[in-house]
Amino acid sequence: MTEASTASQSDRAVILLRELLLKGTFAAGERLTELGLVPQLGASRTPVRHAMTRLAHEGLLEELPRGGFRVRSFTLEEIWSAIELRGILEGAAARLAAERLKNNASLEPLRALLAALDDTLPKTLTDFVTYVQVNDRFHREVWTLSGNAMLVANIEQVVRLPFAAPGALVFGEAELAEARRTADLAQSQHQAIVDAIERREGARAEALAREHALIAWKNLQRALNNKDLFIRVPGASLVRVPFAV
Repeated sequence: MTEASTASQSDRAVILLRELLLKGTFAAGERLTELGLVPQLGASRTPVRHAMTRLAHEGLLEELPRGGFRVRSFTLEEIWSAIELRGILEGAAARLAAERLKNNASLEPLRALLAALDDTLPKTLTDFVTYVQVNDRFHREVWTLSGNAMLVANIEQVVRLPFAAPGALVFGEAELAEARRTADLAQSQHQAIVDAIERREGARAEALAREHALIAWKNLQRALNNKDLFIRVPGASLVRVPFAV
């Protein structure tokens, strides 16, 4: 097997194992082994070992002293810490984007995504799915504008944890009005962040981005009152709450 094909297998194994963990295929605390995962991931032991090591680095697995890995569980305090850290890092990205902006033309991709978000503000819950996807692209464009690849890599790691991602939002059929209010609030904050970056107001862009991350915490608090909503969020099964499954 060539080095390139091994790397490709490893990347696929990482993606698939992460998906399995976040959708609750394995219970929190469950021990995972290379041999046990080989048939599930459709990869040989080396890519599987790489995938487990990578996801331990991301925080979804814990390496055991005697070999193998265990599925990690999270307290609400740890989830809050992840959301708080995301806000700090995204704030730094927004500040750098403002301070390093060379010309307003560099903002065109971000402004295009802002306009796309306006066009996809949810009128139905189906619309909300599209909105969340565009919202994710908007956030990633802000990270890119920071010009700091190491910072982007750290944000990417944090947002892989349960409830920490910008798109970790769920609503039930009876909550369309709440979904719209959340999207409207987020969009007003998006607009303010873009304006601050355009005006090269680094401190303001940072403060706005940190405040914006709190939407994820409010969503978690709301979901905690509704089991059906809670378990629909990727990674919810890894969070230690009384009704988590």
